[in-house]
Amino acid sequence: MKHAAMAEPLKIVEGRALGAQQKKDLLNRLARVEGQLRGIQKLVALADAPSDCDAVAQQMAAARKALDRSFVQLLTASIVNQTGNAADLEDAKRSAAHLAALFDKFA
Repeated sequence: MKHAAMAEPLKIVEGRALGAQQKKDLLNRLARVEGQLRGIQKLVALADAPSDCDAVAQQMAAARKALDRSFVQLLTASIVNQTGNAADLEDAKRSAAHLAALFDKFA
């Protein structure tokens, strides 16, 4: 069984949702968030003094903010890609409205 750090990189497929570079950038950002979360897990496991909870809280807030930035990156890349590749103006409007609804629902 492979260790998680030695896992093969994800294969990036071409599609209409996001461009290959957009996917690569987002995956890199998510990998950094994943590293932050592993660090937080270690901090929790090793927490001893009450001040350790402060450090955990600070790192959790940083990870949450990084994940929020990833969410914004996903939506902005989607807007650029999906509206830019729309077949016509109506298709672009539908894509923009759908992405706006996602932002409203999850932001």
